[in-house]
Amino acid sequence: MQSVQVAFWVVALLVALAIVFDFMNGFHDAANSIATVVSTGVLKPQQAVVFAAFFNVLAISVFHNLTVAATVGKGIVVPGIVDHHVVFGALIGAIVWNIVTWWYGIPSSSSHALIGGICGAVIAKAGVGALVGGGLLWIVAFIFISPALGFLLGSLAMVAVAWICRRSSPLRVDNWFRRLQLVSAGLYSLGHGGNDAQKTIGIIWMLLIATGYAAADSKTPPGWVIGSCYLAIGLGTMFGGWRIVLTMGQKITKLKPVGGFCAETGGAMTLFLATALGIPVSTTHTITGAIVGVGSVRRASAVRWGVAGNIVWAWVFTIPAAAFVAAIAYWASFTMFP
Repeated sequence: MQSVQVAFWVVALLVALAIVFDFMNGFHDAANSIATVVSTGVLKPQQAVVFAAFFNVLAISVFHNLTVAATVGKGIVVPGIVDHHVVFGALIGAIVWNIVTWWYGIPSSSSHALIGGICGAVIAKAGVGALVGGGLLWIVAFIFISPALGFLLGSLAMVAVAWICRRSSPLRVDNWFRRLQLVSAGLYSLGHGGNDAQKTIGIIWMLLIATGYAAADSKTPPGWVIGSCYLAIGLGTMFGGWRIVLTMGQKITKLKPVGGFCAETGGAMTLFLATALGIPVSTTHTITGAIVGVGSVRRASAVRWGVAGNIVWAWVFTIPAAAFVAAIAYWASFTMFP
């Protein structure tokens, strides 16, 4: 009875840490949802964060199938390997990398920081063989597929809009797309909440199964896990990551409402597809690819390729950097928890 009581408090502490990560995910990735709509002047920053947070939380009523949570909770690590030390290492690895990249205004991926953290902690415990290659292969593949798909869909949307509106005056087009960008921004925030909140749901589910507080064959996590994760990411978005908004909204390419609409629409379509397939993708990668696609349709020189290149380097380093910190945190956790 005593061991269960200790385990309960350890689990409660780790659940709280996971919720902190989820909040930071919203805070860190708020720029992905609102950078375009703020930079085009359609919404003021304070309006945009509330708008995005609302749709982040609304995603709970849209994405009923928790496919992404199932991938994170059961599809990355061999059953029986995860324990509370692994979860602690994974969360610390992801949180530390998020803080570093937020501080320097680098739009890295909270999602891949979490995946890197899980991998680092698991490898520290049981080696590479404890990872599920098939699940990780899809996640790694979508590091490249999601920005490429965002680029393709964003650029195609831009070409289609340019053709449809070829006889309209620039002022009329601008006025129309200031309204339509509210729709595209809402859809992107919906996709952001649906994909990203499920990643934290997945790691809490993994923790509960590992510690005996949920059945290993359970089909869905407890309702309180789902509700708290969606709420936490929404609250995080409301606080916003303003350092990253500048990079995403202005430094890559200058956006007008029509460009913002096309980028958000292409990004939202990519997120909806990935969530339906159960693949945890980076909202950062997706919207960056879409923004670059929109900018390149105008002319290649409209994209600041140096800034885009620096962002890509951050993507490359995210998983190994988070994994390294997670491995250290895993070993340190033995001095903190039984």
